[in-house]
Amino acid sequence: MTSATSAKPQLGFWGLWNISFGFFGIQIGFALQNANMSRVFQTLGASMDDLPALWVAAPLTGLIVQPIIGHLSDKTWNRLGRRRPYFLTGAIFAALSLFVMPLAPLIAAPLIFAAAMLWVLDASLNVSMEPFRAFVGDMLNTDQHSAGYAVQTAFIGAGAVVGSIFPYFLEQFGVSNVAADGGLPDTVKWSFWFGAFALFTAVMWTVVTTKEYSPEEMLAFDGAPAGDVAQPVRALAAKSYASSAVWAAIGIAVLFAVNSLGLEKEVYLLGALLLAYGLLSAIGISLAKQGKTANMLSSIVGDFSGMPDVMKRLALVQFFSWSALFIMWINTTPVVTQYVFGSTDTTSTAYNEGASWVNVLFTVYNGVAAIAALALLPWLSRTFGQVKTHSICLTLGAIGFLMFFFVRDANTLLVAEIGIGIAWASILAMPYAILASNLPQQKLGIFMGLFNVFIVVPQLLVATVMGSIMQAFFPGEPIWTMLFAAASWLIAAAAMLRVQAALPKA
Repeated sequence: MTSATSAKPQLGFWGLWNISFGFFGIQIGFALQNANMSRVFQTLGASMDDLPALWVAAPLTGLIVQPIIGHLSDKTWNRLGRRRPYFLTGAIFAALSLFVMPLAPLIAAPLIFAAAMLWVLDASLNVSMEPFRAFVGDMLNTDQHSAGYAVQTAFIGAGAVVGSIFPYFLEQFGVSNVAADGGLPDTVKWSFWFGAFALFTAVMWTVVTTKEYSPEEMLAFDGAPAGDVAQPVRALAAKSYASSAVWAAIGIAVLFAVNSLGLEKEVYLLGALLLAYGLLSAIGISLAKQGKTANMLSSIVGDFSGMPDVMKRLALVQFFSWSALFIMWINTTPVVTQYVFGSTDTTSTAYNEGASWVNVLFTVYNGVAAIAALALLPWLSRTFGQVKTHSICLTLGAIGFLMFFFVRDANTLLVAEIGIGIAWASILAMPYAILASNLPQQKLGIFMGLFNVFIVVPQLLVATVMGSIMQAFFPGEPIWTMLFAAASWLIAAAAMLRVQAALPKA
């Protein structure tokens, strides 16, 4: 893909540590969000049916933010570097969001405030997270990509362990885990405040301890691009408006179908996004036809339509992988509290014990992921190759979700989390290692940002469509979501086998 003129220096253990340590803090923030926001929303008065709409902020912000940050970071160079300015900015706002989130019950409209803070938190985490994916590719040679993303995954797992277990840890030391009706328990409050400090500190570690390669150094390492990196944007000028019209028409049809078919109100968002994409792609094509190829919109639309084949095939895998993950994050608390601990009353001891046990479950799968990233994935990858390794891991994760559907013992669910943790480790490492080694280095940021679309879109579908499916077929029975999650990972495991054909022959 490129003609390299010199090799980047090999990084040792501490070099790999420094370039990824910031992700430890970012994942503490994500873990606190994933394990506690359903609890926060329900405590503040949200019903089970409201959860998908309240959670939709998370994937929507990622959909908007990551391609933009990827595009901008590819073109940024200042005294802080290329990616580090975005690490730092995102960390500041994410820490502030975590700090004020527990104050929601003191606000006149606590549920709206909490939803707004989730929006700010997720946007800020995405601003920090997206450049970290490209940062590993920037700093390492191809032969260190797998090691780099494995270390990053280990930090993700470790950060998630800390974020997930902290409320339970506080409870064991006597901090109250039950609050008056409408209030947040002290375990949740102190966990969010701790998370704010840990996130900012960890990101600052990477900012201070790393020095990015300048554009001139990157050119020396990677050589001139083998192809024309601006070609996808120019190719956009030759496209018709037909595809844009189709996307817009589908969006309009979805909007009209909400009332006529009695769908959940969250589906309005899906229709609006489809319509918006149709309109934005039409504008991007129009600008390209006018010869205006330097603008961000045309660049993003052009790169999206001109993705390399390996990225397109991995996109399908990501779609089904992240559908299951979002189902898990939204529904694990309702499933465990209702079916294992036998309560849906958010003020009861049983409900709060179940909610705390979810933190333990999430701790286990993230702890397994941290260990698997460094111990299991390298061995599987050497033995079976990256593609088959990812397929195997996704299958193990699907078995874990099936256990949730059948098991009613809290301790036995820990076994299910082992399979889910192995799959999670692979999801965080294998696709990115494959992409970093097979994408143009000069556009690694934007392609990593666009790859996030296939993480976000399935989450939006879960947040908008799943509610309608559950209300129509399984009202009040969230356990069925775990069966959907298992099926999604089995489909992803099968789709992964198609990726091998798109990789260069060894």
